[in-house]
Amino acid sequence: MRTKYRWVIVAFVAFITLINYLDRSAVGYATAPITQALHINNAGWGLIGGAFSIGYLLLAFLGGPIVDRFGVKRVWTSAATVWSIVTIITAAAASFAGLFIIRVLLGVSEGPAFPSVTRAMSRWLPGHERGKALGWIVGVGVPFSLMIGGPVITALLGGVGWHGTFIILGAVGLLWVLLWIGVFKDLPQQHKRVNQAEVAYIEAGQIAEEQEAHLQKTEWGRIFKNGNLWWSAFGYFAWGFMFWAFMFWLPGYLGQVYHLNLAAVGAFSIVPWAAGTVGAIVGGYLVDVFYKKRAGIRSRFITMGIAILLAGASLIPIIASPTLGTSITFISLGIGFGMVTGPLWWVVSIDAAPEQPAAAAGFVDAAFALSGIVAPPVMGFISQATGSFSSGFVVMIVLALLSGVGLLLFTRNRSRVSSGQSDSSTQIDAV
Repeated sequence: MRTKYRWVIVAFVAFITLINYLDRSAVGYATAPITQALHINNAGWGLIGGAFSIGYLLLAFLGGPIVDRFGVKRVWTSAATVWSIVTIITAAAASFAGLFIIRVLLGVSEGPAFPSVTRAMSRWLPGHERGKALGWIVGVGVPFSLMIGGPVITALLGGVGWHGTFIILGAVGLLWVLLWIGVFKDLPQQHKRVNQAEVAYIEAGQIAEEQEAHLQKTEWGRIFKNGNLWWSAFGYFAWGFMFWAFMFWLPGYLGQVYHLNLAAVGAFSIVPWAAGTVGAIVGGYLVDVFYKKRAGIRSRFITMGIAILLAGASLIPIIASPTLGTSITFISLGIGFGMVTGPLWWVVSIDAAPEQPAAAAGFVDAAFALSGIVAPPVMGFISQATGSFSSGFVVMIVLALLSGVGLLLFTRNRSRVSSGQSDSSTQIDAV
């Protein structure tokens, strides 16, 4: 009988991704007590939001080759340990400058996370299971963490204050590290709980390069010459602008525009991220279903392009009729459609460079990090200057339109299947 230990790995990866996003998003829910304690206005708070992505951009890009070179276990164990400690240190922030530096360090330490996810899934799963698995990982790890983050973090803030909240979150991350060390190996062939039948099943859905634990040298030329990856990067930047803006500003937006208290902000924040959870899981299944019907990278990009266009279009009613009900409904639709693309960025990265998937993921993730540098301060300065968030929504809509059209019209289906490779694992030639 074939073991199914690969799904234990998927569960652990989903859980640390959830912890990752709770740690990075907690500061958004703590806006009121931290700004009061440290005397930070909206423009300054936007800079605090962008600080995380300054560090994240650097290590998302460089972290990919590091993960490919040294393996997921070593890099992820180290990264999770550091970001958990930095989360705890957040409780000691006593000034704007101190909090800014801490957020940069948190971004640096969390940068290798999704390159690690990508390489782990490329080594532990056959090609036809990656969309579904990444849908659950992204769905549980990202929007679900933000969905439960509202009530959980606001409850912690009310119970132990913002200092105690960050200490507890960091401690949970350190506990995961202790468990991860015993659970994970870089390859299923190395794990005693994986039998030969499961190894054979996984290998049948891989190409030869995906069965190697480490990479000796990163081939940057194959990354930078791949046109599909460039459009993926732009698309992820556009969706990232919307994502980061809502992750960081949604609590403040609901509190400032609709005068909700902390408990109400936590409650109303559940709905948009619940929609995102559904979108990410559905997106993971869709990408596997469509790929089986129409092999090739274009099936991925068509799904991504339509989803991003729908995400942008969903925000138009908020500008036309800015009521609480309208805002919650259509922000939820925007996040839900946008999160359909959540697992696809990583599936595309594996397809593009199966021998160095973390480097490809890091390239795409760097664009997402760049949007995280831009979106929070842009939204902060817009709201500070105009007294409204409407112009920020316009920026989101325009970016979604441009990237959605690009993904639909300008990506190319130039794929080749290696000999002995299943039809669910494809390598993309540079375009």
